[in-house]
Amino acid sequence: MTIENEIIRIRRHIHKYPETGGNEYNTAKFIESKLKELKIPYKRIAKTGIVGLLKGAKSGVKTAALRADIDALTVQEDNNIEYKSRNNGVMHACGHDAHTAIMLGAAKILSKKKDSLNGNVKFIFQPSEETAAGAEDIIKGGALVNPKVDVILGVHVCPWIESGKIGIKYGEMMAAVDKINVEIEGEIAHGAYPHLGKDALTAAAAFISMIQTIVSREINPVDPSVITLGKIKGGDAYNIICEKIEIEGTVRCLDNKIRKYIKESILRKLKAVEIAYGVKCKIEYQALNSPVINCKEIVKICHQSAKEFYGKQNVEILEKPSMGGEDFSEYLRKIPGNFMYIGTSKNKATSYPWHHSNFNIDENALPKAAKYVAYTVEELLK
Repeated sequence: MTIENEIIRIRRHIHKYPETGGNEYNTAKFIESKLKELKIPYKRIAKTGIVGLLKGAKSGVKTAALRADIDALTVQEDNNIEYKSRNNGVMHACGHDAHTAIMLGAAKILSKKKDSLNGNVKFIFQPSEETAAGAEDIIKGGALVNPKVDVILGVHVCPWIESGKIGIKYGEMMAAVDKINVEIEGEIAHGAYPHLGKDALTAAAAFISMIQTIVSREINPVDPSVITLGKIKGGDAYNIICEKIEIEGTVRCLDNKIRKYIKESILRKLKAVEIAYGVKCKIEYQALNSPVINCKEIVKICHQSAKEFYGKQNVEILEKPSMGGEDFSEYLRKIPGNFMYIGTSKNKATSYPWHHSNFNIDENALPKAAKYVAYTVEELLK
């Protein structure tokens, strides 16, 4: 079997049997079986995480790492394909199956060159990227030490970049991700006698309106930031004053100073609502991911190798960052590295956005990506 066919076959197997974050036990066993075939030693970290170590001829010189995320989403797949998800309500709708296949392909390529490698290569297969907990757990488990990792690379399939092309971004690539859970508690009363209660619904409406002005009136217009409230829950009946409201949302930005300011502004406004409406307010403010900020020196090397490997005309330099998040940022806080987009769009069927029930990719982009990653690692280790 050619490596091209093998990479596609690996991707289809993982796609067929997706598992959500923290539950990737069968996926982990499958990855381990592939590393065993390649005679690459590995260890388990954080229950379903795996770190393989390929020692090169000059193993004391430098260690590069390649990271792939392995978890799926709670999405019911609507694709009519032979390798459609067999696990009801779970789907690889973000391409993590492809990332795993790419890195296993790179592992096979590099394992054949171990005698000429100018250092070590770690293969990090990380669980729970979608819940933003996996990177931190696997780092705590020792993925970046013994031997110490000097540089790390990651990739993500991209449905808006043409298949056969690669997207490179200097500097800030993706946003910091925070999650907010707000609870506003009032006092229940009959809807005909609102003065006898304290309306949590009215207070929630005021809070929602107030925080919409943070980005438009308190943040410099040239500094990207987003506040999105995606869920509101509360109330018992049409004629009862609402006693409790629960709100969930997310904050995205690229600058940690702005990130801190937005948090402080939200807390101020929630306190103001509490005083103005006589309700009790609680907030859980979770910092999930830091911004993904690529290392300039590493990006330069990846850019050069991309021009050599893909051809200059097939390298897209991304001008604007994304307000999406990625816990690859947690690795970049520790060591220099680069996160890249692999173009996988060929037609309408392969151009659905991430997390869509019809998400799919042009698989022909995967073998080339694996070869590129392997080639770039060799360059980084020189």
